[in-house]
Amino acid sequence: MNIPAPFSQRQEDYLYRCFDSWFNVAEGGKRGGKNVLQTLIFCMLMENHPNKLHLVSGVSNATAKLNILDCDGYGLLNYFEGRCREGKYKDRDCVYVQTPTGEKIILVSGGGKDGDEKLIKGNTYGMAYVTEANECHPKFLKEVFDRTLSSADRKIFHDLNPKEEEHWYYTEILNYHKEMQEADPGYGYNYGLFTIADNYSISDDQLRAVLKTYRKGTVWYERDILGHRAVAEGIIFRYFADNPEPYLYTDAQMQEWFAVRIKQAQRDGRKKWLDMITIGIDFGGNGSMTTYVATGFIKYHTLLPLEEDHLPVTQEVDSKCICDKFVVFYSRIIDQYGDVDWVFPDSASTTMINSLRSAAKEAGLPWRNIAGCKKNEISERPKTVDLLFSTGRLLINRRCTMLIAAIQKLRWDDEHPDQPEDKNIGNCNDWWDGFCYSWLDFVKYIDLDR
Repeated sequence: MNIPAPFSQRQEDYLYRCFDSWFNVAEGGKRGGKNVLQTLIFCMLMENHPNKLHLVSGVSNATAKLNILDCDGYGLLNYFEGRCREGKYKDRDCVYVQTPTGEKIILVSGGGKDGDEKLIKGNTYGMAYVTEANECHPKFLKEVFDRTLSSADRKIFHDLNPKEEEHWYYTEILNYHKEMQEADPGYGYNYGLFTIADNYSISDDQLRAVLKTYRKGTVWYERDILGHRAVAEGIIFRYFADNPEPYLYTDAQMQEWFAVRIKQAQRDGRKKWLDMITIGIDFGGNGSMTTYVATGFIKYHTLLPLEEDHLPVTQEVDSKCICDKFVVFYSRIIDQYGDVDWVFPDSASTTMINSLRSAAKEAGLPWRNIAGCKKNEISERPKTVDLLFSTGRLLINRRCTMLIAAIQKLRWDDEHPDQPEDKNIGNCNDWWDGFCYSWLDFVKYIDLDR
């Protein structure tokens, strides 16, 4: 069994309060040890809990397993090693655990979507642990509260990364229980705020490496490092808007930086010296423009937007114009940089994707590599770009003037927290989307540093 690092004083105090509290909430920045702490407490209480059935959950079933069952080797399966097994209970994923007080069944469930609350109905749970609670659906969290009411020793655990102060989780849940605790010290609400400084398993060198991936003053630094409930507002990449120079390059600089790669390719009789070249396409229409962005990759580490092109703003999608411009742009990228590995149009339009394939095939260009882009959460894309900028892994060709201007102008949406504004002022969102489509399929490799 893996033994976790010693806890900080704040973590120890929180742990001891859990024994006398029914609702326990651990909030804070990333790598603050919240999951390790909560899982250990959950397992300790499981040993002698009178109830047989319990619950662990997250935004998805996979998230619950990753954060609670596994938890980087310090999860539930670790603490019950040799006396637990994964299986099914009423056709739901679960873990069977042998304890001194008999066999326990821990149901595993997702709770991020409307309707997920139905997955946990019909049962009474002794304890429930919800990871990333503020990402789960309100109906699911309410059902968790309701399904533990009859517990012989009611215990609910939430962990979360901070959002803006006005987020519904704070206004509808935490603020209420905070008020109840202040009115009655014996109410049983236990709150702990933790940061990376509370995680004693992280060495000084590791801490410095993590901090290098964040830029002070950004919403991600405030939330992930300081654990503050910061609001995402205004210009997203303020540091880039104020001074884009450190993030731009010329062809001459690129030739100098990658001289060894370029010479090796020439010796091998190859034009292509980049590890991968992709093209992202955002389709226009309804007042937006069609954008094309070509991005070069040095492994999955460094991203180099190479070239851009576009069609004027239109009210309707002009399939022929989009395809004609694509063929010209596609050919130019191949002529300048070598074979394009992937073309990623907006996956929302299957018809247009098929039209692009037909146009490329007719022009004698590769067409089997044209595939709809795999999309992730819109709110995750700015975070990835900030990581790339902060670590010097994103450099943009000075010729990409429209993309540069778009990133400078991109703002947070006042009505949709943590999402870029989609009012398309100056068509900046068209350029942003085209650029993002060029790398979204590989985000799980790009994001490894954070």
